[in-house]
Amino acid sequence: MDVITTHVNADFDTVASMLAAHKLYPDAVTVLPGSQEESVKGFLIQSAFYTLPMRKPREIDLDKVRRLILVDIRNSTRIGLFGELVGRPGVELHIYDHHPDEASDMKGDVEVIRAVGSTTTILVQILKERGIPITPDEATVMMLGIYEDTGSLSFPSTTVEDYLAAAHLLSCGAKLALVSDILARDLTSAQISLLYDLIHGSRTYTVHGVEVVIAEARREEYVGDLALLVHKLRDMEGVNVLFVACQMGDRVVLVGRSRKPEVDAGAVMREFGGGGHPYAASATMKDATIFQARERILRVLAEKVIPRRTAAELMVSPPRTASAESTVYDVYRMLARSNINAVPVMRDGEVAGIITRQVVEKAVYHGLGEETAGEYMNTDFDKVTPEADIERLQEVIIGKNQRLVPVIRGRELLGIITRTGLLRFLYDVRDVEHPDTEEDVPAEGTMARPKNLTQLMRERLPRRVMEVLRAAGETARRLDMRVYAVGGFVRDLVMRGENLDVDMVVEGDGIAFAEAFGGSQGARVRPHHKFGTAVLVFPDGFKVDVATARVEYYLEPAALPTVEYSSLKQDMYRRDFTINTLAVRLSPEGFGELIDFFGAQRDIKEKVIRVLHSLSFVEDPTRILRAMRFERRFGFTISRHTLNLIRNAVRLDLVGKLPKPRLYADLELILQEEDPVAILRRVGELGLGPSIHPALTLDRPQLELLGETGEVLVWFSLLYLDEKLEKWGVLFLSLLDPLPAEEAKRLARDLGVRARLREWVREAKDEGTGAVYRLLSSPSISRKVIHDTLSPLANEVILYLMARTKHPDIKRYISLYFTQLKNVRPQVKGQDLLSLGYPSGPMFKEIFDAILERKFAGELRSKAEEIDYVLSRFPLQSGT
Repeated sequence: MDVITTHVNADFDTVASMLAAHKLYPDAVTVLPGSQEESVKGFLIQSAFYTLPMRKPREIDLDKVRRLILVDIRNSTRIGLFGELVGRPGVELHIYDHHPDEASDMKGDVEVIRAVGSTTTILVQILKERGIPITPDEATVMMLGIYEDTGSLSFPSTTVEDYLAAAHLLSCGAKLALVSDILARDLTSAQISLLYDLIHGSRTYTVHGVEVVIAEARREEYVGDLALLVHKLRDMEGVNVLFVACQMGDRVVLVGRSRKPEVDAGAVMREFGGGGHPYAASATMKDATIFQARERILRVLAEKVIPRRTAAELMVSPPRTASAESTVYDVYRMLARSNINAVPVMRDGEVAGIITRQVVEKAVYHGLGEETAGEYMNTDFDKVTPEADIERLQEVIIGKNQRLVPVIRGRELLGIITRTGLLRFLYDVRDVEHPDTEEDVPAEGTMARPKNLTQLMRERLPRRVMEVLRAAGETARRLDMRVYAVGGFVRDLVMRGENLDVDMVVEGDGIAFAEAFGGSQGARVRPHHKFGTAVLVFPDGFKVDVATARVEYYLEPAALPTVEYSSLKQDMYRRDFTINTLAVRLSPEGFGELIDFFGAQRDIKEKVIRVLHSLSFVEDPTRILRAMRFERRFGFTISRHTLNLIRNAVRLDLVGKLPKPRLYADLELILQEEDPVAILRRVGELGLGPSIHPALTLDRPQLELLGETGEVLVWFSLLYLDEKLEKWGVLFLSLLDPLPAEEAKRLARDLGVRARLREWVREAKDEGTGAVYRLLSSPSISRKVIHDTLSPLANEVILYLMARTKHPDIKRYISLYFTQLKNVRPQVKGQDLLSLGYPSGPMFKEIFDAILERKFAGELRSKAEEIDYVLSRFPLQSGT
């Protein structure tokens, strides 16, 4: 007996291939080994124009099979019970397939394997070559197979042979209208519901720079034709790489589609026991959950996705270099402050060698610091061009153990590629593989494949800001420079937050760029030549900060940085935390590209605050307070390693060594946050309070006062009064509450706070307690007394007193003052009294006080009533 069969989950290509094979083996029986796609099943049941001779697997006696003909499959695990016949003596195996070769493929006695779009194409070619006629109905079925597997001859896998086979079938009378009707069938309500769930269950991941969408859904019952839904989802969402995991009962059905050469869908699905092509494949997982399927797909993708990069994409540019005439000690200092391990050595404008930190350190140790770098550089090194591929870089860096590879064009040094940069790229799981929590992020970084944020920028930024960004890119292009938006502006854009504080970094002369850009936009330019920075103020008041790409190093802990010009990557490396190292290219070529050297996207996704290196808080202890702010503002967590570094900095009292004005700048920013009390509680937990002042332990009573202050501020905001209030100022007064008056005033002065805030501190300490005492000690409290006691004080001081007091009467008096008394004013003015005939003098104050007394009592609601009251209460003397 001859048997023609195929794989489980048959589609139109398998059915059409079986039909064509039956014309080559007319005495064979055809058997589907398992389930069919719902559309195929419906076609087989409902077709009135053709009846394909089918047998069920249970009707086949395997012992009688002498020849097994397989179409569209070479994997024995996917042919059901017929897998038992593979390798059995006396059974010939004939195979017709178009899938890529795999190590696990069966070997047949007869094999016809061709790289075409469908197996039906192979068999139609054979029928044509042998002159075997094909009826119109048969041609229509075979056309269905070719059209389904090639996407109506549109998939990238489609070949000339597929077109020729389709042309032959058309000449045989294939009905294209019928093919179109069958393939373009309407969805059932169950399929529409499932498609809806898949759309809303889609998430995008980036694996080695390639965007992959994984869509998930669950159904208790089987829903047919999942492949059709996958095609519709892919086309509707414009997805290039899509994997669908649909749990149906006790199994998860997987379908993969890929339009990217970097992602072989067939290779991924074969890891699950399935198979297919690089562009379309499927598999089934038994006794698995959606979560397990997703995680395994991501793990397999991490292994299977092919990153495609060139030296130009991996290189650091512009690179730091040393001169062959520089002393070894000069190179030693440069390497130390730049935190790098090797540099190219230049002579006469070209790379003459490479010198490493190890060589330099040994030379210094041996007293050779005054010798020239040219004497000890390694001149036996390989160079690459910008077009060099990863394999060439591996050969040089790994095979030849070369720490650093110069990237050159002609004699010009364009950039460098480091060993760490290459190795981290090769072993990344997704975008950027972070170091363990006990390690630093390498200064050379490792850049994720750029994403383009132009669409997101259009959606979230005002048109005016977009115009400024594009104009900046055009200016940089004219000046042969490169400009990027950087920092919190980009971070918040990626996080879908609101932030229009635009910072730009220029690879080139930042001040020259700012002057040219400002001139073209009619903006004023305020340069700061020492740091290579400038502020642009546009006619509409919009501001942009411009900086030259630079590297900073610190001559001693907590000092201000010394600045040198550098590349974008090294500029990003000087930042405080990885989440602030994102940049967006503004140059016209590549506008909107997101550049991520240090894993910022990953840390944002995982909600982690992480420093870039272990000396970060030593160099700038204010970053500790910044970490507290970002942790609370974004709901992130400080990484374990970063937290350990903070504790070490607290132990060394590095914050206490800061100039007080620098410390206050970050302290004020904390007080201006949405939830400053929670941040200060965190500051207290880490023992940072005494670094501000020994009495500021931020213990339980202090934190309770700060919490009460926060509640008072909420209460005040709910009054919706037209009153100016610096909320952070009230919190600052509460923060200084434990200090005696003179110490509080001295600390305010040392911190360099503004004059207004110093005055509030004086009022709170010198007058606040007296005001509370007067209110509590007065035998009778009138509204006039409350008003006269509180009105000389600033709103901030009054609210601080309200938070501080434990006496309910004081809280009630202050509430009454703000809600009913504060804005009560006589409508009668001094000029009115003069017009009435009253002489100017001390009497005016007496009159106004009397008017206020009556108004506080609820009387004198109009100016006329006030005048009548004045005339009756203070009658004019005759003759006046």
